[in-house]
Amino acid sequence: MAELPVELGLGAAVLLVAVLAIRLSTRLGLPSLLLYLAIGVLLGELGFGITITSASLIQSLGLAALVLILTEGGLTTRWSAVKPALGQGIALSTVAVAVSIAVTGVVLHWLLGQDWRTALLWGAVLAPTDAAAVFSVLRSAGLPQRLAGALELESGINDAPAYIAVIVLAEGLRADWTLPLLVIYELVLGGVLGVALGWAGAWALRRAALPATGLYPLATVAVCVAAFSSGQLLHGSGLLATYVAAVVLGNSRLPHRSDTLSFAEGLGWLAQIGLFVLLGLFASPERLLDGVVPGLIAAGVLLLLARPLSVLLSLLPFRMPWREQAFLSWAGLRGAVPIVLAMIPLSQGFPAADRLVDAIFVLVVVLTLVQGWTLVPVARMLGLATGAEPTEIEVDAAVLDELDAVLLQVRIQRGSRLHGVYLSELRLPAGASLTLIVRDEESFTPQLTTRLQEGDQLLVVATEKSRAAAERRLRAVDRAGPLARWRGESGQ
Repeated sequence: MAELPVELGLGAAVLLVAVLAIRLSTRLGLPSLLLYLAIGVLLGELGFGITITSASLIQSLGLAALVLILTEGGLTTRWSAVKPALGQGIALSTVAVAVSIAVTGVVLHWLLGQDWRTALLWGAVLAPTDAAAVFSVLRSAGLPQRLAGALELESGINDAPAYIAVIVLAEGLRADWTLPLLVIYELVLGGVLGVALGWAGAWALRRAALPATGLYPLATVAVCVAAFSSGQLLHGSGLLATYVAAVVLGNSRLPHRSDTLSFAEGLGWLAQIGLFVLLGLFASPERLLDGVVPGLIAAGVLLLLARPLSVLLSLLPFRMPWREQAFLSWAGLRGAVPIVLAMIPLSQGFPAADRLVDAIFVLVVVLTLVQGWTLVPVARMLGLATGAEPTEIEVDAAVLDELDAVLLQVRIQRGSRLHGVYLSELRLPAGASLTLIVRDEESFTPQLTTRLQEGDQLLVVATEKSRAAAERRLRAVDRAGPLARWRGESGQ
């Protein structure tokens, strides 16, 4: 008990330093995950001597953190943004993963003299892109919607097939004609469970008049975690179930949606910080020296051969322009996921698994530096980055249970086409009314001649029947202005 204040104080100090490191990494253009790893290493062998040697503990905590990261990513994924890239995203998440495993395995078998099972295991560990890195970088890069949507879907989905491949190879399961069917079964079951639990959770939350606003975010995250548990217990893909459930919830009419997204974002950051600090505590700088050469070789194979071939072959049916394919080949960001997956064979006593873990640490650091610093410049060089896109409005809702109505809270973001629109041009559906505007910290009741401005906070009262139409109209005008309907914008 006497050690508890010291442990809590150290944890708080690490968290505060990590939060400040985010600002530093933004100024330097350095990916924040490297700073978190550095904090862990300084607390470990190079500093305070606080180390973690249990691979199974890192694996368990890593998967738990990944569940929270996927939850945050799914909740903030706009279906309207990723829907045009659904086919490409699924292809990159499945076909590209298989191609990447095969190409990496064949080349490492030849270059490093590994046996086939070990070489393919390296390929499986390296196959998935990092959801946290993709969600944080690409959404602010100003990429075309289809391209950003494909990368976002890939990073949210491809952890699942890669995880299954690592389990199969690490446990030495027999590879026969039933294995592809098993993989398909697990992915389909995970997707179905995610849709079912996400829909059921959204339905329940809309009808539950909870006594405190803060309970809605807790319940939403709990549904996503329950999706992971259900998927794993039913021998499906729990990771895919988590992401799909979060996407369904994030695109449903949730009460207090903005509070939920803020809470999930905080949990996502906490999971990232905690995970990379733990990985830093596990890493041994002296031992990592042995992983430099194989790590650099694997990084080169992945970046220059496996990733480009996997993108090219998986996207053949879609005839994407070569510029977009080139960017997709370069944008396969790696982060915590390969390290967590590498802990699985290590915790199971797989031969030479410690060499794999050390090489993966080196590879992640190298690729993060190379790709993290060059991603946006490469997009600009290819003519794909157009600058930061205007942030879409967030519509939050608070339930008025006894009146069968809701309060919609809307903030007009910079770049929104709502700026300059007269209230008379807004044309909300029957049953919905703009009742209050907060501008420059002062509130007033709008008139038909009131003109909306950037930064305004709007309070819209709507019946449950008119809520969906009101949200669609607000989003349509936000994207296309008062003539949205004539321009074919429906606000979906």
